[in-house]
Amino acid sequence: MIDPRLIEVAGFGEPGYKPLIDFGAWRVAFLNAIDELLPENIPWFQRHDETDETFALLAGRCVLFAVEGEVPGGGPVDPSLIRAVDMEPLRLYNVKRGVYHSHALEPGSTVLIVENRDTTDGNSPRIASDAAVKARTAELARALWAKSG
Repeated sequence: MIDPRLIEVAGFGEPGYKPLIDFGAWRVAFLNAIDELLPENIPWFQRHDETDETFALLAGRCVLFAVEGEVPGGGPVDPSLIRAVDMEPLRLYNVKRGVYHSHALEPGSTVLIVENRDTTDGNSPRIASDAAVKARTAELARALWAKSG
């Protein structure tokens, strides 16, 4: 399990409608797999200073990464503070405001993203991944995917 202060996980398996996560004026987008989001290629971690961001796996496989704790002075990320969750289809994963995060997708994967429509590069700082961070994200993703087959 991952600490719910980092990533809130919500789901609803019954017939009908149920609101699960609400926050401001949201934007909905798709993220399709690209080479830079393979587990060994994660180029950066990002945080959103003004909003949560919610993800749902629609197809394929995705590991969602979060950095536990502060990242001093804008980086680098300490690889030992990276946490990971193997996303399950049709569940919501809400990354809390201010948490550095990234994701790894297998080819053919699609993730639905819901975020504040005012989310911009100006209020969403990024930290570039170094070789140690890329090795850690690859290690975590491969281990999770090996467990789930």
